[in-house]
Amino acid sequence: MCGRLNITDDPLTRLVSQLLGIHFVPHLGEDLKPSETVSTIVFQKGGYLQWDVPWGIKPSWAKRLIINAQAESVANKTTFKHGFAHQRVVVPCSGWYEWRKQAGSGRKEKFLFRNPDSSPLYIAGVIVNSNNLVTLTTKPNSQCAQYHHRMPFLVPEIGIYQWLTATEEEARNYLSISHQPIVSIEFKG
Repeated sequence: MCGRLNITDDPLTRLVSQLLGIHFVPHLGEDLKPSETVSTIVFQKGGYLQWDVPWGIKPSWAKRLIINAQAESVANKTTFKHGFAHQRVVVPCSGWYEWRKQAGSGRKEKFLFRNPDSSPLYIAGVIVNSNNLVTLTTKPNSQCAQYHHRMPFLVPEIGIYQWLTATEEEARNYLSISHQPIVSIEFKG
């Protein structure tokens, strides 16, 4: 689920910079993969800052890289608890990809999920081990459910400050509210 991000230059960089009042210069990639560097936004010392971190963690007990955590349980899981309480971030992106098996052939088809007006999406995340990003997922909205059983937890523009500055209890409550917007879905092959 949400194992690839689409982060393109414009309008993403311009709109994020205008909204947050910073000079946002993200690591770009039409198909960013886990373990690659992803540009996140944090709120520290009274302002928004860009923080570039690798996407995913590899705890000693894990067989593979962990890139996502479930929004419903992130606050209670030992691996993510500290990051949830103290280091919440948003990942501005142009979109994300999902794959779906084609009926009959079993061949996988790739789809890009993005805002219909090309404005940025903001995926909720936490920083784990002081320097690694884990993005949050949630139950899919009706559009996304036919492609995958999870989708990124998307923070609306008006909720960015709240998500980044909330107390731990406020952040738990924030995750219980559905913020999942309508997205555009494009077939990519």
